Amino acid sequence: MPEKKPSPPIEVQVSAADVSFGGWNLFERLALTLPAGQWTSLLGTSGVGKTTLLRLIAGLEPGRSEVQLHCADGQPLAGRAAYMAQQDLLLPWLSILANVMLGARLRGEVTGDTRARAMALLSAVGLEANAADIPAMLSGGMRQRAALARTLLEDRPVVLMDEPFSALDSITRIKLQELSARLLSGKTILLVTHDPMEALRLSHQIYVLAGRPAQLESAMQLSGNPVRDLHDQAVLQGQADLLQRLSDAEAALP
Repeated sequence: MPEKKPSPPIEVQVSAADVSFGGWNLFERLALTLPAGQWTSLLGTSGVGKTTLLRLIAGLEPGRSEVQLHCADGQPLAGRAAYMAQQDLLLPWLSILANVMLGARLRGEVTGDTRARAMALLSAVGLEANAADIPAMLSGGMRQRAALARTLLEDRPVVLMDEPFSALDSITRIKLQELSARLLSGKTILLVTHDPMEALRLSHQIYVLAGRPAQLESAMQLSGNPVRDLHDQAVLQGQADLLQRLSDAEAALP
């Protein structure tokens, strides 16, 4: 892959006194720190607002300004975060290579170096031979690998991921977790997931969003670095603890 100086990781602090949608108080007393170069996971019951919070941080809710973002380097987050959704969001009429380069193409930044880096990333995710294929020719797992390559090509220091592997079968999901841990090393990651095991394998810290209005519980700090082994006793014990936290959060809902 052609050399490109990596973007330095940045710490991001997220805060909001309260956030309301349609007269409904969704969040209250929100304070979340994303340590530089680490994975932070966010879990919670369905409908608690995990995706909404991620979209607010990503700037995908126009006209909303209740969430304040502070980057440790003093620069705005806008333009420095990549967003990876649960769906692959590949354009069906474009080749896989063209889909991976879509952001650069929309910005008018496609060069020979861009193409070379895109092909190198497709090779890294095992899709070099599929560069000319259209999305309909690929399996769900292959399309999600292409979406990961597209996210990586953006080379943003912050990556926001909204349950990107939840629609995949168990084996494919495990493989993509391992691939993501390797290829996103050094980035500041916020992962929204409903899967405690996924959070425990990938994260340095885990938060549970609970209540109505929702608040963040104290973070679960994890030792060591991702990706953790499925048989790690700390992971297995942590899964039981997280499931209990989620069960308690659901029981406490009005």
